[in-house]
Amino acid sequence: MTRRELIFLLATVLTLPRALRAQQKVMPVVGYLNGTTPEANALGLAAFLQGLSETGWVEGQNLNIEYRWAEFHYDRLPALAADLVGQKVDLIVAVGGADEAFVAKDATSTIPIVFSTGADPVETGLVASLARPGGNRTGVTNLTQLLWQKRVELLAELVPQAKAIGLLLNPNNAQTGRIINSTQQAVNAKGLQLEILKAGTEAEINTAFATAVDRHIGAVIVGDPLFDSHSGQVAASAARHRVPAIYSWRKYVADGGLISYGAISTAAFYTVGVYAGRILNGAKPADLPVQQSTNFELVVNLDAAKALGLTVPPAILARADEVIE
Repeated sequence: MTRRELIFLLATVLTLPRALRAQQKVMPVVGYLNGTTPEANALGLAAFLQGLSETGWVEGQNLNIEYRWAEFHYDRLPALAADLVGQKVDLIVAVGGADEAFVAKDATSTIPIVFSTGADPVETGLVASLARPGGNRTGVTNLTQLLWQKRVELLAELVPQAKAIGLLLNPNNAQTGRIINSTQQAVNAKGLQLEILKAGTEAEINTAFATAVDRHIGAVIVGDPLFDSHSGQVAASAARHRVPAIYSWRKYVADGGLISYGAISTAAFYTVGVYAGRILNGAKPADLPVQQSTNFELVVNLDAAKALGLTVPPAILARADEVIE
């Protein structure tokens, strides 16, 4: 081997690793911050992944996802968000029904964030405006405060004899204050009394409905991701204590609950997935308007109403998207 050939061979060996690294495309990483569990969020996650795929991104093929689940221990969310920032993910998805969006906002002002929230994102300072969010955040809002008020109106129509309305909440959820304020306004408008019921664990759900009976609460509004993961137990407890209740999602009614009214959550997760994909494709969060949920559904279970001795008003049946018999 000549000296010239030896020099050429050494140069090739030295530059080969660099060339190989250049050819290898490093997959972007999305951080998925959620206050619930994989089981409770299964449908939402599937919708999110579908939205991603329709923008060209598939987990394990050209995208990695780092999941962080708080498992209903909402106080863990800040540390989980900080961990994602420390991992230097390319984008954070903050969804789940707790305060994931605000936790992510506090954790980073540079990493793009796509959120789903029930709060008014402008009023709470999450974005500058719906049309032009500004900064590093955008996403979806279902304006939950309006939904709580609508649930009060439906209960008042369905159970006109109720003088006190109960609001069953998880005290560990940081959104509790906003939910109470929204519901209180609607209750006051109807000339009714609002009673707060709390359940922070699965075991406390039955106790909450027993308390509703003891306090002569005529009907109850149920709402928290913790309860969503135990929809069958919640619906059964309400039936056992003969307490009319309205829920956020259809699955409660399918599990024997009386009535539900809320946004179709999978639609919001799908939009979050699409937005995440668009940002990975080069769009800026500041330029993507915050979407407002427009898909709402009212579901009624006539068998549950009959068991409670209630007659569902024709006006509610006429507005219902689905009636289960």
